[in-house]
Amino acid sequence: MLYFAYNARISPDEMEQVAPNAEFKFIAHLPEWGLEFPITNDTWGGTLPVVKPEPGSTVWGAVYEVPKPDLKSLDEIEAGEQRAAQTVEAMDRNGKRHQVVVHLLDGAEGANGNGNGRPSPDYLRLMVKGSKHWSLPFGWIAGLEEHLQGGL
Repeated sequence: MLYFAYNARISPDEMEQVAPNAEFKFIAHLPEWGLEFPITNDTWGGTLPVVKPEPGSTVWGAVYEVPKPDLKSLDEIEAGEQRAAQTVEAMDRNGKRHQVVVHLLDGAEGANGNGNGRPSPDYLRLMVKGSKHWSLPFGWIAGLEEHLQGGL
């Protein structure tokens, strides 16, 4: 199963802990999707990210091949962060489309109501670290860093 990592699991170290048999495949993006931070999470000391359809926006991430047992572990971790698996279409850097599993906001529980809160700095650092590791587009990384600096 192809899994689109955009949150903390984009960091290879985080993915290794949760899904040790996952294998990186390629960089991709979710065209017409945006990133927001609506999930209040006391453990991380701030809000956590989700992606949602948003015209004119793009979310970048890393795509992994994840065996079913590891996907179950990912689902459990993501459920703890109030996200649930859904299949969507991602596009690789060559323009090819792929069906991928991504974790989206699971209902309204835990959402702060306005779509954005103060992102968890520690969580966001993992996203920046992973995005840099995979050499995602500079604009994507800069946007994450602006969140980290409290500029968005």
